[in-house]
Amino acid sequence: MTTQHAQAAAPALGAAAPAHGNGRARAGRLIGVDLARGLAVFGMYAAHVGPDPDQGGATGFLMELAHGRASALFAFLAGFAVVLITGRSAPKTGLAGRQAVAKVVIRAAILMAAGTALTMTGTPVEIILAYYGVYFLLVLPLHRLGAGSLAVIATGAAVIFPQVLYLAAPALDAGSAHRSRGVVDGIVSLLFSGSYPAVAWVPFVIAGMAVARLDLASTAVRIRLTVSGAALAVAGYGGSWLALHLVPGALDALTVVAGPGAASAWWSDIAGFPTGDTPAWLLVASPHSETTMSIVGNTGVAVAVVATCLIAVDTVPRLRALARPVIAVGSMSLTAYVFHIVGIRLMGIEELPGSPLPVLVGFIAAALVFATIWSRFFRRGPLEWLMAKATGIARYIQ
Repeated sequence: MTTQHAQAAAPALGAAAPAHGNGRARAGRLIGVDLARGLAVFGMYAAHVGPDPDQGGATGFLMELAHGRASALFAFLAGFAVVLITGRSAPKTGLAGRQAVAKVVIRAAILMAAGTALTMTGTPVEIILAYYGVYFLLVLPLHRLGAGSLAVIATGAAVIFPQVLYLAAPALDAGSAHRSRGVVDGIVSLLFSGSYPAVAWVPFVIAGMAVARLDLASTAVRIRLTVSGAALAVAGYGGSWLALHLVPGALDALTVVAGPGAASAWWSDIAGFPTGDTPAWLLVASPHSETTMSIVGNTGVAVAVVATCLIAVDTVPRLRALARPVIAVGSMSLTAYVFHIVGIRLMGIEELPGSPLPVLVGFIAAALVFATIWSRFFRRGPLEWLMAKATGIARYIQ
């Protein structure tokens, strides 16, 4: 089974501190977000160079948990990046606002170029970076909105866009036979028919923007987010399970096109990837199914992970110290992403997933060691430094 994942080039969020007695952390970098991003990096590694989930057992279960949910978490954190750049507590206006918008546009262009370049290397990984750049551009018009408005839009997008994608699939498939592999085909792929189509993935980004607008230094907000995330996950995956078992003929129809693995399609990609063969696909919540149920479930996981990481690093000092290498990886996630793509290419890995467990352990260990050492001497990761230099030209915008 081939599963596609990738990561975000989101910048880290600003310098965090332990919570005070009033339940608030000092202003600064939200270290918990870096921890969440680091965990997403390792989830992506598991999806690409880990053992095949089909092998079963505890290892197979853990590998399956990473599939799709890691990339959704990265997309969710992309919303944090947009809000950070354009103003988190209050959107930037005037000259600062124009320069911030320019930074996002430049970042998007670089990501699309980098994604295209990595794809041209012949890597077996489905690169997300170009899609990621498109997400930035599509959500940019929303950067002035507050948390409530963003949450409403994210909800509407999660409900409507998957149905649009499903209805448009036959026309897109028919049109692909007549399109040359040029600019038009590339745009259609990025928006509708690729591995991470923007139509189905921008709800994650918008949801991330909504959460980033909240007072994340508040312990009460963090607790509410943890509970809300868990509730969304239950609603998405549990709702899918109920729908598949209660809607007459749904599970049978899915089994015809997906085989016996259809019984796990409420949470797992083991049934394969969505097709237009039956409307029953709209009821599944497998991480790459790009349905409303999957978006709700994956968003819930992302919200819960970020909120839990924020709580953990600010309330358990020992955990924060132990997690420092993972936090370092999260602070340079673009570098960590490109590292693993290059590593897969150099090692000649073709079957994704399907590598022995020691290969995954080796990738994780290498990333931890490099990030830990690098962060002792430099504020940004190497590729993050280059990105900052490139987007710095936005200061010339008037």
